[in-house]
Amino acid sequence: MLYGPKGSADWGTTAGVSLSEETPTFSNNGVDYYVSPTSKIHRLHSAMKFFYANGGGDCYIVSIGDYDSEFKADDFTAAITSLKKEMEPTMLVIPDAVELADANSTEPLADKYAQTYALQAAMINHCGDMMNRVAILDIPGGYDEPITEPTASVKAFRNAVTPLNAKFNSYAAAYYPWLHTSVYGPSDITYKNIDSASYSTVHDILSAEFSGVDTYTTDDGDLIPEIVQVLSFFTETPDGGATNMTMETADSILKNISAMYPFILEKIEEKLNLMPPSAAMAGIYTATDNSDGVWKAPANVGVQSMIAPAVKIDHEMQQDLNVPLSGKSVCAIRAFTGRGNLVWGARTLDGNSNDWRYINVRRTLIFIEQSVKDAAKAYVFAPNDASTWVNVQSMISNFLTGVWNQGGLVGPKPADAFSVTVGLGSTMTNDDIQNGIMRVMVKVAVSHPAEFIEITFQQQMQKA
Repeated sequence: MLYGPKGSADWGTTAGVSLSEETPTFSNNGVDYYVSPTSKIHRLHSAMKFFYANGGGDCYIVSIGDYDSEFKADDFTAAITSLKKEMEPTMLVIPDAVELADANSTEPLADKYAQTYALQAAMINHCGDMMNRVAILDIPGGYDEPITEPTASVKAFRNAVTPLNAKFNSYAAAYYPWLHTSVYGPSDITYKNIDSASYSTVHDILSAEFSGVDTYTTDDGDLIPEIVQVLSFFTETPDGGATNMTMETADSILKNISAMYPFILEKIEEKLNLMPPSAAMAGIYTATDNSDGVWKAPANVGVQSMIAPAVKIDHEMQQDLNVPLSGKSVCAIRAFTGRGNLVWGARTLDGNSNDWRYINVRRTLIFIEQSVKDAAKAYVFAPNDASTWVNVQSMISNFLTGVWNQGGLVGPKPADAFSVTVGLGSTMTNDDIQNGIMRVMVKVAVSHPAEFIEITFQQQMQKA
């Protein structure tokens, strides 16, 4: 999981409250206000919480800078390159990738998110090159769709994210839409999440609120000193020091006596709780692996800490997401009455492939191939002869029988679920043996009993 540096708040970013010139976030006394981030949202903290809320386990984090660094696509790309030396990660997730754009830009999506799309293509290329991990992708802008084109962000994503090799698409899955979550609660949001440039606006809102309440005004209609003291922290000249009051104390008081202050914080909370789904999906992948095995599709599973999808998906939209002409399937997350919020798809971006259209099939083959390769390393210094071949064949067959027993392979008996071939005349030539190459061919039935997917690998043996 790669992340960008955090913002000026304790764990995330700040939001501004301003007079609205567009669709308002809220209205007060006939005045419209708009709440928006004052900088790019740094998603490490929320992504980690979302990941672990959905069953996440061990997680590698690649740092790309200090807390004052800016988001730069090249930094993310360099971090991906550094992962070539690491063999353990099985999923690549970059929640901050969606922030490589100006959220308030009115450019066409293809231009607005050009850097994000390029980074996502780099993620797919990396996974396709490594062949031992998959990329979990978010749809940039997948939360605010125009009524006239309800899946505009998906179309832009499909057109723009193109790996170097089309076959690499089977190493990636994309999820849509973004999610309204409960990752952050009321206790997590404080004055620290209000940008100081918005203090005067907040001061005006709160002053108007208290001015209409007898409890907080004098007989002359002025605010009582205690309220003036508290509100002074939202001015350029706070005078809380006169009574040793701190901003934390003022924040606590306002949360208890004001209606508008908690309301403003709630709107900031809602903005920060609108999250792309990739981190949650990484957690769901992990939980499914641990409970049912990597061969179980991470679908028809509830998403924890989720309130609702940002975009409601109907049957027609689902069909387009699932089986597009381009083959770039996008997995839906949907809300069902009486069932909750469910992951409703498990397809890769290679949806037109009969073999690799499902992410669990791709990940099962990765699991089997990597396990077999690692086990075969025990024979790297053994003689490249019939005795070694029998041992290797037996070892791999025993392993695959175990996978079959757990339901990872399909077939009424092991012989129908897999085959292992190694030997002179079948997988190797005399030249291979002379060059110290042992070549093993494994066929496994993952998705359908009659359909086999073939794995061929070779190992350099000790030369005579």
